Amino acid sequence: MEIQQVLHMNGGDGKTSYAINSQLQRTVAAMVKPILEESMEELYLNLFPECLKMADLGCSAGPNTLLVVSTVMDIIGTKSQKLNRPPPSLQAFLNDLPGNDFNTMFKSLPSFYKKLENEKGSSFGHCFITAVPGSFYGRLFPNNSLHFVHSSYALMWLSEVIDNILAS
Repeated sequence: MEIQQVLHMNGGDGKTSYAINSQLQRTVAAMVKPILEESMEELYLNLFPECLKMADLGCSAGPNTLLVVSTVMDIIGTKSQKLNRPPPSLQAFLNDLPGNDFNTMFKSLPSFYKKLENEKGSSFGHCFITAVPGSFYGRLFPNNSLHFVHSSYALMWLSEVIDNILAS
């Protein structure tokens, strides 16, 4: 059996699950938020996409899964309001290995969408979330299909250098 079929965070919401034991990742996300803000503002100001397409590689399943998506929506929504432009839609592709507990993530979507509606109202664009199970050792997306790719805790799982990196 290939390692990408068995390697994953503990699913569910029990005491050993990633959902309960992911505070460190949330802390790091808060620390790098200024970098994300700068990158997203620059991207938005240069492209003004009607639908911003992003991927989060190594998203896992738990309270942090939608944190980057929510942060990107805040950044882009605020910037579009300041510029008096309609907010773009956001298409977010959440990627992790097939063993990830995507069911827990999908179960959290209704409350995520409700929270967006309550907090942001109609001043922010629509958000569409898709799961993309697979390894980033192989192709996950077509060429030129994404505006932004995020990964904060996936690189530590690399057990070999990706061929494209060696070529450059």
